[in-house]
Amino acid sequence: MHSIDPALSGLRARLGLSPEVAEALGAGRPVVALESTLVSHGLPYPQNLEVARAAEAAVRQGGAVPATIAVSGGRILVGLDDATLQALAISAGVRKVARPTLAAALADGALGATTVSATMLAAAAAGIRVFATGGIGGVHPGAFESAGLPGATRRPPSLDVSVDLEELARTPVVVVCAGPKAILDVPATLEILETRGVPVVAVGTDEIPGFFSRSSGIPAPQSVIDVAAAARLARIHLDLGLGAALLVCVPVPAGDELPRAEAEAAIARATREAAAAAVHGPALTPWILRRVGELTGGRSVRANVALIVNNARVAAALAAAL
Repeated sequence: MHSIDPALSGLRARLGLSPEVAEALGAGRPVVALESTLVSHGLPYPQNLEVARAAEAAVRQGGAVPATIAVSGGRILVGLDDATLQALAISAGVRKVARPTLAAALADGALGATTVSATMLAAAAAGIRVFATGGIGGVHPGAFESAGLPGATRRPPSLDVSVDLEELARTPVVVVCAGPKAILDVPATLEILETRGVPVVAVGTDEIPGFFSRSSGIPAPQSVIDVAAAARLARIHLDLGLGAALLVCVPVPAGDELPRAEAEAAIARATREAAAAAVHGPALTPWILRRVGELTGGRSVRANVALIVNNARVAAALAAAL
């Protein structure tokens, strides 16, 4: 287990490690952190529970121990039993927990699902170096521009930028994803990551993966040929102690992708509909993703499930190499 930032001592005091995760960390065996909002807010039941179990199975098949993270009873649980996974999948009103809401979630003792930022924090506090998710948050379209529907009074910029980007800049874990969520302003998201000193590397492609699609048309800041090369880069990055995460972007498997043109058309339509319905803030991303699923006849959901499991598989290989 690598050295843990002393500043995270308060977080460590709140951790509840499962026996399996505690044993693996103590023995120096590879562990992969997994978020839980994909179970509570990302996919419909029963797909949410199925993909959570499939992601954990993919980590195990890769020779690592899965550590799905959630909040319950005033503790940050690192490694969940199946009963807790089921509760996250079927319970109404599960709190969505990010860095800004972590203290409140611990204070009220309710069941909470961790987003990218809260999962990264918990992983770092536990000494887990690799985290697998679906896609990261980022800059929403129009975040820095005034906006309004035709004929309506224009409103100020939304400044809708995910806390994920700040967490990536301050918490040194390796984050495996399929790129920024496709509904985002991806070039602006990459610009902020560069400004904040977060290295972004694509595996096996010169482009940033398009989340639902294998390509986005946007050049990757860095690329490596395979997972072994990504692991070598990750080891050096962590050893340098630069303080930021390393974002490793992996394309969705070829047989499961949603063609880029179809994905972009569905996202554009869903985004227009969200604006017309005045959907914004934390509700925006799940609303658009749900609508894209409807517009594509469920094919975006199938791609989402496939990329989550694939990212878990790649993260296990990275953790084993580290």
